[in-house]
Amino acid sequence: MSGKIRIIAGEWRGRKIEVPDKQGLRPTPNRVRETLFNWLAMYLPGSHCLDLFTGSGALGIEAASRGAKEVLLVEKNHDIVQNLKQQKFIFSNHNLNILHADALQFLKGTPKAFDIVFLDPPFGQELLLPACRLLEKGDWLTPQALIYLETERDFDNLNLPHSWQIIRQKKLGQVNVFLASRNNNC
Repeated sequence: MSGKIRIIAGEWRGRKIEVPDKQGLRPTPNRVRETLFNWLAMYLPGSHCLDLFTGSGALGIEAASRGAKEVLLVEKNHDIVQNLKQQKFIFSNHNLNILHADALQFLKGTPKAFDIVFLDPPFGQELLLPACRLLEKGDWLTPQALIYLETERDFDNLNLPHSWQIIRQKKLGQVNVFLASRNNNC
């Protein structure tokens, strides 16, 4: 294992998540997670969350710690999935589910609506916009869903579905973070 990241708040506050040493794996930093979860504080309790391109699991595990009713972590790397399963066992959480799958292929399957979606795909692979389109097209979102997007700082083509509206955004270090709201009346 290459390192650990700390859960910021909730039931598991202060506990650490093991992060495997994998090329391209970049856990969302504490400062970014703190900002995001301040934005989501009133929406998390009892919510159904989808963490696509899960990686370290920091976003999904933090959501579960803060009261999400269900969190589905979707990750395609086998070694990372095994690490996530170990973390789930350590945290003994039955509302945290892990799926070993490619995120875009998963989104082409049978949909289930989620209240909150975390989109933090690997940078430089042009996965963000196709994931956004599939989420909207495939009925993966509740009518008032919130979608978190994380991009590299110089990303300049945030061409979101028409029914999504950016309600929060910030530049933090080397990333841009956005919170979009789905308004089904658009």
